[in-house]
Amino acid sequence: MNYKSFIYVFSLVIIAFLSQKQNLPDGFVYVKTIVPDLEVELKYYSVDNFVGDTIDGYKSNTLILTKPTAEQLKLVQEELQEQNLCLKVFDGYRPQRAVDHFIRWAKDLNDTINKSQFYPDVTKKNLFVEEYIASRSGHSKGSTVDLTIIDGNTGEPLDMGTPFDFFGKESWVNYAGISEEQKKNRQLLQFIMLKHNFKNYSQEWWHFTLKNEPFPKTYFDFEVE
Repeated sequence: MNYKSFIYVFSLVIIAFLSQKQNLPDGFVYVKTIVPDLEVELKYYSVDNFVGDTIDGYKSNTLILTKPTAEQLKLVQEELQEQNLCLKVFDGYRPQRAVDHFIRWAKDLNDTINKSQFYPDVTKKNLFVEEYIASRSGHSKGSTVDLTIIDGNTGEPLDMGTPFDFFGKESWVNYAGISEEQKKNRQLLQFIMLKHNFKNYSQEWWHFTLKNEPFPKTYFDFEVE
């Protein structure tokens, strides 16, 4: 085999390897292939989160979900756009290794760099007791998504009363101590997501799971890339 033939064959092997590496498990999709105009800002790919660091398993700002979940998000996006509004997603599929990272962080009681922003009224040692941190996450099943609504012109998020991932009663869906505008915005998000076959977690206004999710008992651990 001459040099050029060797390089050609080697290139094919590399391409095959990369293609295999990038293949998702059956039933999962890159959401942008279905909803190309979706705004995505994965908070765990950044340092703008309660840990204050990029989380294990997040290699890129790439939203991955099960295909039925992505298809329903497309319907939500299309309906919101009729009101000059759009979705913005903070998290979707989450590898189990990311959850393990949260657990390790929660056990280090001295690491409270972002406490004032994300859990000002919760003692870090109580994050497990009060169920803000758990050893398993529905996100790892691939059909749970964290999101909000943004203005279609400015890209600014509607005021929901708290930021994403704020640990406290203020983030509960029916928390009464917020303004009427904030309540209205939360109700809009709840209404349109429930309309399109999602169910909400009552203690997090941003958290939704597809009803009849395809992998209700399987926790995945492939990386987000």
